[in-house]
Amino acid sequence: MTDKTLLKFSSEDCGTCHKMSFYDEKVTKELGCNFISVKLQDTKVYKQYRKVLLAQYPDKSGMGWPTYLLVKDLDKEFVVLGEMKGGMSKGDFRTKLLNLLQS
Repeated sequence: MTDKTLLKFSSEDCGTCHKMSFYDEKVTKELGCNFISVKLQDTKVYKQYRKVLLAQYPDKSGMGWPTYLLVKDLDKEFVVLGEMKGGMSKGDFRTKLLNLLQS
């Protein structure tokens, strides 16, 4: 199992977030990375990963919808390795995530 996890922070009210959900998890797993979807309305899951989001966005300003954070050692002293924000095509998502994973 990899020590890298892609956290997707999104809202149930976001049409782009919903549209991307059909391929972002699949592509992430194809590239050998763990994937966790964190919907802001899912209080239990959001509370579990809130510290990661606030490490990158202390007041949540500047976030995109969705916001993806690539994290190493999520269950330990996590490190945010990179991020992707906003909606994008399938090809762009794959390319950007691959670049993050290789950096």
